[in-house]
Amino acid sequence: MYEKLVFFWYFAVFAVPLQQNKAQDSMQAIILAAGMGRRLGALTSENTKCMVKVNGVRLIDRLLGQLATLQLKRVIIVVGYQGQKLIDHVKEWNKENGGLKIEFFENPIYDKTNNIYSLSIVKDQLQKDDTLLIESDLIFSDRLFPMILENPCPNLALVAKYESWMDGTMVRLDEDLHIVNFISKDAFDYADVDSYYKTVNIYKFSREFLQHQYVPFLDAYTKAVGNNEYYENVLRIISMLNSHHIKALPIGQEKWYEIDDKQDLDIAEAIFADDNHVLRKYYGRFGGFWRFPQMLDFCYLVNPYFPSKRMKDELRSNFDTLLTEYPSGMKVNTLIASKCFGVSEPYIVPGNGAAELIKILMEDTKLKVGFIRPTFEEYPNRYDKDSQITFVPQNEDYRYTADDLMAFFADKEISQLMLINPDNPTGNFIPKKDVLRLAQWCEERKIRLVVDESFVDFSKDYATNSLLSDEILEAYPHMAVMKSISKSYGVPGLRLGILASADWELIERIKKEVSIWNLNSFAEFFMQIYNKHEKDYQKACEKFLAERDSFEKALRTIPFLHVMPSQANYFLCEILPPYTAKEIVIYMLRKHNILTRDCSLKPGLKPDKQYMRIAVRNHEDNTRLVEALKEMMK
Repeated sequence: MYEKLVFFWYFAVFAVPLQQNKAQDSMQAIILAAGMGRRLGALTSENTKCMVKVNGVRLIDRLLGQLATLQLKRVIIVVGYQGQKLIDHVKEWNKENGGLKIEFFENPIYDKTNNIYSLSIVKDQLQKDDTLLIESDLIFSDRLFPMILENPCPNLALVAKYESWMDGTMVRLDEDLHIVNFISKDAFDYADVDSYYKTVNIYKFSREFLQHQYVPFLDAYTKAVGNNEYYENVLRIISMLNSHHIKALPIGQEKWYEIDDKQDLDIAEAIFADDNHVLRKYYGRFGGFWRFPQMLDFCYLVNPYFPSKRMKDELRSNFDTLLTEYPSGMKVNTLIASKCFGVSEPYIVPGNGAAELIKILMEDTKLKVGFIRPTFEEYPNRYDKDSQITFVPQNEDYRYTADDLMAFFADKEISQLMLINPDNPTGNFIPKKDVLRLAQWCEERKIRLVVDESFVDFSKDYATNSLLSDEILEAYPHMAVMKSISKSYGVPGLRLGILASADWELIERIKKEVSIWNLNSFAEFFMQIYNKHEKDYQKACEKFLAERDSFEKALRTIPFLHVMPSQANYFLCEILPPYTAKEIVIYMLRKHNILTRDCSLKPGLKPDKQYMRIAVRNHEDNTRLVEALKEMMK
């Protein structure tokens, strides 16, 4: 209602025609830096938000450095909370770096107002020159300022397509990129997110627009509504005029982040890390890459073709119930897992991901354990290093057979032998008949054989390769079969895994170690409905096999990759000169926003060689990766 009153009052009192803007003859920058940044906690207890460091560099230092590359008449900073500290720091920065004419204005009631008041303090300065308006809690690519300044449109907002991490003002655009509406937090509708863009909070305004439109509206709005508002509300009213005077410039793949809390800071430090630290920043997250929506993840390993749309629709239709109701306890979930995977209840235990079961299993293990390396390090990491006996294949492609394992461990005193089949990261696969020979060999020696078959459904003849059946488990009671449901079923977010063995005492011990509610309702419901979607799963596996073959052929055209055979959903590749694995991984991340895995330091791989593991995704994604690799060849 207030906005409509201001709208009509403006026409009645000012009746200023909407003029065409002329070319810029000078440019200033205005930085709003008065806020308290409460959500950053201790990081802003003694400094304002733009004094926070990202990878050791303060936000304000980075911003001033970017502005120093431009031909600006002046830089105006509106300070408030801890304002004198900011002023002193900026003056010192300018002494050391030089080149900027910096003026300061103070918002003395920063704790009672919002950014509309900070901007109104400098409304006279706003009208003197064309202006870059910037909020101080941003970190962004060096290319953003040239983008906005080189664009001929005089009144422009940088915008980014809406992503789940974004908060604050959204806009809608017409086909000519005019901003037709500013969407407030209260008006935000998740049903419309496909049409939303987020303002990057970097604007370019002409002096004429500021003199004849924005500042008159700003005065009227603050008189009618007050100072505890946002300057974007004024832009929203102007957009209601349908004047087509404010356009948007989508930034595409250019990087930026708005830092409001510690999580924002953590993500920004990964996005803007230097080459020496960027891989540690990403790999150390161990997943959660959905927080980087535009990044293509070739590190983590899931089925690109399952769950089916129909299964997802069924999960969505039950979302409210699953979110608000307790899951069942261990007894019921064991029954459901038994039904889902075709193993009797006394022989199976479901886990909150295979990782939960791996931890307990390795803690249950005594004496020496046989490992094959390179391998999935979660198993050896959970066991005493001095009690590990390791087999490493002595060939270029890290291939090995059941006979190789029996020959190596024949004279070793081990109580347990770990077999990942197919292996990670090599993709080596031992056929089922040979695994059963190895199981018999272990039975005769009272060795517990643990077979992790998390990737077995990616192997050829996958439908008959699993060891999950009562008949097999009962024939080899010293064998335990682990399976992560994340991988081949494509549901890592559910955190679901199973362990099966006819050694029911082992199963009972593990059940006692896990929480009674170790599964969430979504994982439980997935197991409940899986069997009626099983045909779709089989189709997905067949589709995957065809795509892996196609992807392998494409990868083999890259001259600096030696691609090793694989029966899993990834390829281990030796990197050949002139590149190193790190160079390729960083290039793919920086230039194409594709994250791949440098495996060169993985135990068991030859230390004098370079390796990458590349996941198999869908055809579109795989093609994008191959084209990016081909670009390196040029």
